[in-house]
Amino acid sequence: MPGPDRSRADLPDDRPPRPVWSRDFALFFVARALARLGETMLPVALAAGLLRYGYGVGAVGLAMAASAAPFAGLVVFGGVIADRFSTRRLMIGADLVRLVSQSIAAALFFTGHVILWQICVIGAVNGVAGAVFQPGVASTVPRLATDIQGANGAIRIAESAAQLAGPALAGLLVAFASAGGVFVAHAGTYALSALCLLLLRLPPAAPGSRTRSGSFKADLAEGWREFRSRTWLWAVIVIWCVYMISVWGPTVPLVATEVVQRHGPRAYGLINSALGAGTVLGGLTALRLRPRRMLRAGSLALLAFACFPASVGAGFGLAAISAGAVIAGAGTSFWGVMWATSVQTQVAPDVLNRIHAYDVAGSLAMMPVGQALAGPAAAALGAGNVLLVAGVMSLVVSMALLSVPAIRDLVRVDVSAPRSPLAGAPLERAGHRPGPRKTGARPRA
Repeated sequence: MPGPDRSRADLPDDRPPRPVWSRDFALFFVARALARLGETMLPVALAAGLLRYGYGVGAVGLAMAASAAPFAGLVVFGGVIADRFSTRRLMIGADLVRLVSQSIAAALFFTGHVILWQICVIGAVNGVAGAVFQPGVASTVPRLATDIQGANGAIRIAESAAQLAGPALAGLLVAFASAGGVFVAHAGTYALSALCLLLLRLPPAAPGSRTRSGSFKADLAEGWREFRSRTWLWAVIVIWCVYMISVWGPTVPLVATEVVQRHGPRAYGLINSALGAGTVLGGLTALRLRPRRMLRAGSLALLAFACFPASVGAGFGLAAISAGAVIAGAGTSFWGVMWATSVQTQVAPDVLNRIHAYDVAGSLAMMPVGQALAGPAAAALGAGNVLLVAGVMSLVVSMALLSVPAIRDLVRVDVSAPRSPLAGAPLERAGHRPGPRKTGARPRA
């Protein structure tokens, strides 16, 4: 039976309290917003560009999968790498790799030399770079702001706003320039993100972080043991796999199909905007509400997502569906902030990147399965009925989260208590990384 969780509460911390908004957090905030803006522009660019050069919908899906598959398959290894090296340097390097790859894609579309396998190779490179980049996000937030929940809420708002603006901006670029212009803009977001991260000054890592001395395999195994020892963590991921198969996976393609067929493509754009507006609302709510049991509050908020697929499946009008999208977006956004904050505050710093990588990999693993099953299920039962089932399963998943004591009773950990300030502690800049500090013995799980 595993011992007690090794959390931030177990670790001494002599760092001074840091507010959410500072020069360095603002830089990271802008970097995350730009990255999300580029990510939401990419599907429009791929669809418009490949269709223009004679490829079909299957080619667009293959190009997207070429990026998603390496990311999902390698992000766990990216977590080990992030725990062994400077996360900031890794993120800058990943952004620069994607700057080059997207610039090459732009050149291919501008010259008309568009070959599917080449686009897929570029997508695979982007997926590998994303797998190296993503794990470091989890450990960067606690190093920039003591109010971790507030920081996650602010980032969620920025990403939601970017999600609203990205497809619209990409559509304008395609209309007035070409798909190549979207890839240029996408490459530009990585360039600006890398610049923000280059200017970023990270405080020293929290006490308890250490340079990895074991083998890569040993670090990977340690990350798995740490992940497995936390019931609340792996239980959420297991339940989330069910959510991806039965709710999110079928909802995305079937809502698009049903809304476009019944109300037209403009209505689908409006509903996506309503969903994005809801996520902004959820992020703003997460800035103000500070529940003691964060995952319990997040699970209750997640009940709201049922409004979205159920309203479409029931054949409601556009206004009702849009209202359901706003409510659903707010609920999922609030859950997202509660979940991210719980992981970042409950997990020891020296394994946080690996734990976050397992979280990301587990959360994404079943989404393609749900998407693949959506078509056959809709053919057998009808798309509307499948969406109604998705609405019911959204409620079931939320209740399943609440039924696990380790999830619903997890008490928040605040790391904002003032500590003795560091005297002249070096900041991590380009070319300078503070060495490991000696700390006392820590309890292990």
